[in-house]
Amino acid sequence: MSDIKDTLKEAGHKVADTAKTVGHTVAEKAGQAADWVKEKSGVGGPKEGSNVGVAGIKERMDVIASCGKKVGVVDHLEGGAIKLTRKDSPDGQHHFVPTGWVDHVDTHVHLTKNSVETERGWKSDAAACGNCGV
Repeated sequence: MSDIKDTLKEAGHKVADTAKTVGHTVAEKAGQAADWVKEKSGVGGPKEGSNVGVAGIKERMDVIASCGKKVGVVDHLEGGAIKLTRKDSPDGQHHFVPTGWVDHVDTHVHLTKNSVETERGWKSDAAACGNCGV
């Protein structure tokens, strides 16, 4: 009789351990699914240091040169260029930088050019950015 009790007790422990493992796996997979949905839908926004690509550029994002200096704020995308707001411009004019200068996009737009190169190379219209090169 004690053999049956021991066997049942051992089986009960195995069932409990398996249920615990399954519960942890389900919770982990549910978290991964939630992260996937957030990434695909854009809910929650990108994390600092992640790269959502040029398609992730949104109005009012800061544009940061490779040296770390803020060189402007996104007004909107126009053709293959980022139009920067006049308000944040050193000369009160709109400037355009080609999307080819974008290194990565997270909560900011990060450029491959430093601030001097960016200000020297930005254009006054989007069409001129087609000739900017990378």
